Amino acid sequence: MSILRITCSPRGAASESHRLAQAIIGRIACADAAAAESVVEVDAGRLPHVDPDYAAALCAAADPAGPVAERGSLGLSSRLIASLAQADYVVIATPMHNFTVPSALKAWIDHVVRVRHTFNITPEGKIGVLADRPVFVAISAGGLFSGSGPRQPDFLTPYLKTVLGTIGLRDVTFFSVEGTVRGLDALRAARADAEAQIAAAVARTMARRAAVAAC
Repeated sequence: MSILRITCSPRGAASESHRLAQAIIGRIACADAAAAESVVEVDAGRLPHVDPDYAAALCAAADPAGPVAERGSLGLSSRLIASLAQADYVVIATPMHNFTVPSALKAWIDHVVRVRHTFNITPEGKIGVLADRPVFVAISAGGLFSGSGPRQPDFLTPYLKTVLGTIGLRDVTFFSVEGTVRGLDALRAARADAEAQIAAAVARTMARRAAVAAC
């Protein structure tokens, strides 16, 4: 039992998205103490971009054998995929950069969305091979992108839904602290709203998992 947390902000543990992710993990811990005993951390900001061997493997009919399969991006990709496949819960802590995911999160995605490992190409399209599990996404944004009224574009949430669904992860829930540059009062209100949504969503997830386990 484990929780995989991917931290994507250049501010790391000091970021608003990391703080929100910690609130999610705290709620999971209250309901599933066994999973919370093992939190696997990935600092996406430290991940390199994929290399030529990785690019060549994606274009080939089969993966390379021997030492090539474990060097550079190919070896890192295999380890990141293993940590994802073994997690009971996934928590992604990310800022919104220029209306979408930051480059750090994109680097992690490029390593784990890998043909013949997390999805297969079929006549019907790309089919994910990972078992579904709860994925909670904690987003921070300086502006506003949800709700009513004037809002900035949001390419982050639809992109993550699509790319995670491609590898089999469809149980994705988003939480956001928006308007972080609008002053302390607005920030506190946004935090309180997000934390209330987290409490309700995690409770629903746990009830659903308990119902499945009872069948």
